[in-house]
Amino acid sequence: MTEKALRLGTRRSKLAMAQSGHVADAVRQLTGRQVELVEITTYGDTSREHLAQIGGTGVFVVALREALLRGDVDFAVHSLKDLPTAEHPDLVLAAIPAREDARDVLVARDGLTFEQLPDGARVGTGSPRRMAQLNAYARSHGRTIETVPIRGNIDTRVGYVTKGELDAVVLAAAGLNRIGRSDVVTDFLSVDTVLPAPGQGALAIECTAANAGLVATLAELDDPVTRAAVTAERSLLAALEAGCSAPVGALADLLADGQVVHEMRLRGVVGTTDGSSLVQLSTTGPVPTSHDEAMALGRELADEMLAKGAAGLMGERAL
Repeated sequence: MTEKALRLGTRRSKLAMAQSGHVADAVRQLTGRQVELVEITTYGDTSREHLAQIGGTGVFVVALREALLRGDVDFAVHSLKDLPTAEHPDLVLAAIPAREDARDVLVARDGLTFEQLPDGARVGTGSPRRMAQLNAYARSHGRTIETVPIRGNIDTRVGYVTKGELDAVVLAAAGLNRIGRSDVVTDFLSVDTVLPAPGQGALAIECTAANAGLVATLAELDDPVTRAAVTAERSLLAALEAGCSAPVGALADLLADGQVVHEMRLRGVVGTTDGSSLVQLSTTGPVPTSHDEAMALGRELADEMLAKGAAGLMGERAL
């Protein structure tokens, strides 16, 4: 008797479907079982409000988690940066596969790079983190840009540029790569200029803790280096008590001498959205070999950032 198909819960956007399809293929190869995609609409998909107003990016996750807990799906795929930092008592992050490109990119009219944008250029992004860093970068080069809040899927956002409503939009490289649209990129923004969101470019594969067999199977898709890096980044975010909509950027990467990796560097930034004030720090330590070590790396940098006044830059936090 053939085993019944595994049901993978996914959001309906083109990007979510592409990400989930990629994971479904990997699980099929791993298990020899069929995997069917179950499309779930989340509040974040239907609401037209800005993310910061509707509770941050966790709004994309709730419906998928409810489907998991009801048993409507066996596992779910999220963009890791959408996942709240607090652990869920009944769910387990079974796998974090190898990370895609973590950088942000510019999609601008006439093939312009960020440096080539005219003074006062209108740049669309729904992210306070991007606004803070883009404005700070422009300011440090004696220029001004106008950051315009936008929402919508990738096609909608790129459309603002092609229709001439905005000079440029900023998106995640990983999303464009996953849907085969990296041809629209006019500039890759260096992480030295704009630190990505914690966990950006990584996927999270989640299932119920009770389903031990599936937890063990999915664990084979886990990339330990990616997991250590994003755990440190998310620990920093949690220790800053910042929701997913707060202007916090973080990136952990490996430092190597030739072929020998010896340390992990964690960089963090928090700032006011107008870019007038940023706290940007980094710390370097041994590559974490456990969850606790990765968490400690994030907390340590958060403590240093808080000591430098980071808390006052994050705006009013909803209690």
